[in-house]
Amino acid sequence: MTSPADSIAALLAHATRQLGDTGARLDAEVLLAHALGRPRSYLFAWPERRPDPAQAQCFARLLSRRQRGEPVAYLTGRREFWSLPLEVTADTLIPRPETETLVALALQGIAPDAELTIADLGTGSGAIALALAHERPRCRLVATDRSTAALAVARRNAGHLQIHNIEFVAGDWLAPLAGRRLDLVVSNPPYIPAQDPHLDQGDVRFEPRNALAAGNDGLEAIRRILRDAPACLRDDGRLLMEHGYDQGPAVCTLLVQAGYREVEDHPDPAGIDRVASARR
Repeated sequence: MTSPADSIAALLAHATRQLGDTGARLDAEVLLAHALGRPRSYLFAWPERRPDPAQAQCFARLLSRRQRGEPVAYLTGRREFWSLPLEVTADTLIPRPETETLVALALQGIAPDAELTIADLGTGSGAIALALAHERPRCRLVATDRSTAALAVARRNAGHLQIHNIEFVAGDWLAPLAGRRLDLVVSNPPYIPAQDPHLDQGDVRFEPRNALAAGNDGLEAIRRILRDAPACLRDDGRLLMEHGYDQGPAVCTLLVQAGYREVEDHPDPAGIDRVASARR
């Protein structure tokens, strides 16, 4: 049992025991640093310091919510992606490290001084679009999402990061981009089958369902994107889409059947096929 008079070291030890699962210590450190308004390094530099009562109570509340399963990113309102600090809320998917594979693949095909027009579909927090806009400041990014709440988060992230070469547009996938000519379309669409039991487990329970699930086989959104993208892509334009760990063959088959060329699948750092690429 802890009290507001406990030291940082004692609070962390207690919280780690309370959480008791993989990643418990890291979760405890992130939440305590957030409650203190300090970086994690402060915890290691001053383990004997005692948070004031308000800070200790804030940490206790965060710990209780984490024990109920709420994601750390939602509790702190922050997640890093491509070394960019992003605001995240319950209206947005939490950006995941494997999605950086899509960003890296996109950047491989964009010269540093290129002036391309790029669309990010279903942008959520804006993670992918902001990473590309940051790395290729002469490109023009347009990010779509049907959730106005998610777009508000993405716009705030762009403002905080002072990234100005990006436009946010409300609408479903490519629908609001009719008439535009794009050099590249990227997306991390929902791709989990609607009845997958994992949707009711762990952190995923708290994320927006429509950003995770897409029809009985998980490919509904992907089918729509690859169907509609040719109308907006320039000749030789590229399409990059993230997909589920076991969906690579199905997605590549869909791309070939739809008439795309140079269809390839690419692994994430764990060696799991993660991103399909193709040309119009």
